[in-house]
Amino acid sequence: MKWYVVYTKPRWEKKVFKHFSEKGMESYCPLNKVRKKWSDRIKTVEEPLFKSYVFVRVAEDEHLKVRMTQGVVNFVYWQGKPAIVRDNEIEVIRKFLNEYKEVQAMPLELRPDMSVKIRRGVFMDKEATVIKVQGNKVQVNIESIGYSLVASVDKSNLAMIEK
Repeated sequence: MKWYVVYTKPRWEKKVFKHFSEKGMESYCPLNKVRKKWSDRIKTVEEPLFKSYVFVRVAEDEHLKVRMTQGVVNFVYWQGKPAIVRDNEIEVIRKFLNEYKEVQAMPLELRPDMSVKIRRGVFMDKEATVIKVQGNKVQVNIESIGYSLVASVDKSNLAMIEK
């Protein structure tokens, strides 16, 4: 059984997650707590981190069952094959969402940059490739799904790795 990424109809992420659960399939829809402001109130709501994406853990012979789920458009393909996400990457996403507030998912920009080691926080002593640094925003790669996660991280928490 492997984690796959499925593409959903727009704004169907939570519904597809519920349908997978009803079918007994293990799935994950990363939700980000975001403060929304309306004219009369401010409220914290949960929005999917990856728009139109849901992760599902199934065997290859269950792909048709996944595709036949209401709201699923198809599997997400990466380099011509259904995108497979490693278990540890799902855990990184979970830890990332627990550690940081108002996380953004941005399409991955493939360009070589510096390697860093994180000195504090959930990812302490982990090496990462920095895609972009602007002020305190640092992009961290999760390559198999074609996205990077963005969070405000104090630059003092990073150390350059000598090559």
